[in-house]
Amino acid sequence: MDAVVPSEVSIPENILQPFLAISNAKTLDEALENLVELARTSDGRADLATKNVLTATLHLLRVLSYPSNGGTILLALKLIRNLCAGELRNQNSFVEQNGVDIVSNIIESKGIVDDLNYGIIRMGLQVLANVSLAGEEHQIVIWSRICFLEFTEIVKLRRKDICDPLCMIIYACIEENGELLKQLCSDHALLLLVEIVRTASAVGFGEDWLKLILSKTCIEEPYFTPLFSKLTYAPPESVDGSLPQDYTFTQDQSFLMSILSQMINEQIEHIKVSKVFALDVFNILKTTLEVLNFDSRAKSSLPTDSFDVNTLGYSLCILRDICAFDGNVDIIESLLSLGLVQLLLDLLHELEPPAIIRKSLEQGENQDTTKGLGKLCPYKGFRSDIVAVIGNCAYKKKNVQDEIREKNGILLMLQQCVTDDENPFLREWGIWGVRNLMEGNVENQLVVSELQIQGSVNLPEFARMGLRVDVDPQTRRAKLVNTGGDIDQVNDATNFM
Repeated sequence: MDAVVPSEVSIPENILQPFLAISNAKTLDEALENLVELARTSDGRADLATKNVLTATLHLLRVLSYPSNGGTILLALKLIRNLCAGELRNQNSFVEQNGVDIVSNIIESKGIVDDLNYGIIRMGLQVLANVSLAGEEHQIVIWSRICFLEFTEIVKLRRKDICDPLCMIIYACIEENGELLKQLCSDHALLLLVEIVRTASAVGFGEDWLKLILSKTCIEEPYFTPLFSKLTYAPPESVDGSLPQDYTFTQDQSFLMSILSQMINEQIEHIKVSKVFALDVFNILKTTLEVLNFDSRAKSSLPTDSFDVNTLGYSLCILRDICAFDGNVDIIESLLSLGLVQLLLDLLHELEPPAIIRKSLEQGENQDTTKGLGKLCPYKGFRSDIVAVIGNCAYKKKNVQDEIREKNGILLMLQQCVTDDENPFLREWGIWGVRNLMEGNVENQLVVSELQIQGSVNLPEFARMGLRVDVDPQTRRAKLVNTGGDIDQVNDATNFM
């Protein structure tokens, strides 16, 4: 050998020679670099499979030591990663030659973790990710190492480039294997998923594997509450020893809710929502309504700087989208039986009037008539989300239409058919809700047609619908009245959606 680097002196000749011969290189690192490039193509991977390069590379990893051979270890892992990218012969050889344990021992080793050698850890996880795509046999072998607590320590490094390949492995294992899914969500292994969520909450994520895992475990299967409850924390003590005021919910819980809300919104027609998940979200909604003060006007839309407000908002969004899908009839009926509509009607009634109505009240008298008119929206769009849930629940459900009428909710819903800078799309959601209340329900149509004029607020938006907003001079509450137009105009307003 003309040029052998010092780190290669301790490598046995029978392990070193195959790499130099196949790649026509003078040094091991040069040989590995050449083979990495060759293994980027399917033909290259197939050719190297016939020459047992993967087996030789695993033998090499057994004799390399860290940190003296750190660079060579990274190159060897990169070669194995490329070799196992869709090449079944190499994937099979990897499992048969105990590659799972070899690679796992490397990325779990104390020296590499303590040195924060992210490159080696990430590359090792990418190796296991490529092998996991080969099928159930490979996944089961990999899973036997993934669920160990050592991988939890890797996740605590809080790196999204580490979490992404790990999530790819986990999803490949649980996608079609109910037993592995149960193991992931068991008391023993759930901590791994908890730390993954905490990492994603802190530093984000680059790929969708985490979203797919959370959709599977939390939305489709009944493991939302176990995960959500483990994302709590004990408030730290302040300098003087007292416990500072803290939110009821944590950043991690708020983050989890945001991901689940996004998945429900994007994939509602493709996700089978479990009843357990829907009812758990409803309970979270009730809890947030109990702990929030509603005494600060909305400064932004979701997400806000309040974890409690975010949790409230995302729970509403989740329920809005669940109740919008016809395939969730049984779930919607369960939510209705628990008082979802009554809860939201009460909340809507307690809110101050929409901004355009408040301004009209302010202009009506030389006094601050807006004081004490109700709770404030904690985020922009809060009122719209409430109206959207109610409107979706009323769609083609006469029992809900009747319930809202019996609870004096029709006038309340009519008040929401206004533009509101603090609640984007409130007018559209209000019209949608009123349309659903009127459709096929003669009793509800009669209520609207018999509205009495009590002093008006001029709102051009309603002129085309034959409606006008009026204000009761005693209660100062706004109502919508029929000025003689056809109520079907309300029904036909769905083209605004």
